Amino acid sequence: MRHWLRKKHKRIAFLLTLALLAGAIPAASGPARVWAAPSSTQQQITEEERNKADLENQQEQNQNELAGLRGVQTDLKENLEDLNARMNEVVQNIENLEQQIRDKEEEIAETQVALEEAHAAENEQYANMVMWARTMYEYEAGNQLSGLLGEADFAGMLNSADYIERVAASGQKMMDDFKANRMLIEEHEARLQGEKEDLGNLKLAAEEERDKVSGLIDNTSSHIVATSEQIADAERKALEYEEEIKKAEENLEYLKQKLAEELALSQAAANAAWRDISEVTFAEGDRKLLANLIYCEAGGEPYAGQVAVGAVVINRVLSSKFPDTVVGVIYQSKQFSPVGSGRLEIALTADLATPKCYQAADEAMSGATNVGTCLFFRTPIPGLTGINIGGHVFY
Repeated sequence: MRHWLRKKHKRIAFLLTLALLAGAIPAASGPARVWAAPSSTQQQITEEERNKADLENQQEQNQNELAGLRGVQTDLKENLEDLNARMNEVVQNIENLEQQIRDKEEEIAETQVALEEAHAAENEQYANMVMWARTMYEYEAGNQLSGLLGEADFAGMLNSADYIERVAASGQKMMDDFKANRMLIEEHEARLQGEKEDLGNLKLAAEEERDKVSGLIDNTSSHIVATSEQIADAERKALEYEEEIKKAEENLEYLKQKLAEELALSQAAANAAWRDISEVTFAEGDRKLLANLIYCEAGGEPYAGQVAVGAVVINRVLSSKFPDTVVGVIYQSKQFSPVGSGRLEIALTADLATPKCYQAADEAMSGATNVGTCLFFRTPIPGLTGINIGGHVFY
């Protein structure tokens, strides 16, 4: 059955070669399964190009979003400057009102002192008038009359009476003046108290305005912080898109180069011989070597993935296009990364391969394969199709 499959693969590869020579299949690039039709690889390239175009569109949208966010940030900062200027004005207004209130309180205090003095003067005048009235009352009518009659003539009597009347009138006038002055001071005090109350209301309104502006400043500042975070996120995305586009371009280049290599290998494999597993003689240490390579490449993969890695190594041993020994295949230049990094040597020294890795090596060395005649595997990349097992695609 295995020989029949090989013959069929050779036939397909031969027909593909003829089609290429006749120009029936367009040249393209990209990694594909070894025996896949070139049109499949071309489809991978098309998908990768579409992926790159999508990334570029997303990058453009992100740049537009970033520009919009920066514009919002600029507006917010200008608004914050206006609010800070407004806050300064409000604070200055409150300070002015507080100064006016202090001035008004000093003026009220001075007025209250003047009012107390006016009250004292009025009370003193009132006491004097009361004393004068009492004195006048205590005079006996006869004595008052004798005093009047004792005057040399009638004119003297009139003068005395007039004097008494004038003294009484003068005292009353002084009393009225003191009272009027006290009322004026009281009115002035009341006016000052009203003005102080008005200033207090203006101060309360200014403080409310200050609290309102302070809230707007806090809110705007929070928006600026949030916008800055959004800008940072958009800038991070811009770098990610740039990196992803770069990787897509690298993948496209890889796919194009790989297509040419795979077409050449496919053509060569169609005309090359494959050995049967029974023709292979394994050397001492091949089992340990293969098991530890499986450990390095697929130690964390499911068992099927470990068998698949072993099968790829054995497929290369069977192919005339690769070395015909396990050692030769594994240590072939630039084929298995654990060899170049030194991880395989570390694993071999400590024999880190697990029992499952040894079981997978035994199964592959017996000729079993769950990936057909695949000769390559790698972590998946966009557009690469093949047999996916665990974290690898086999092709």
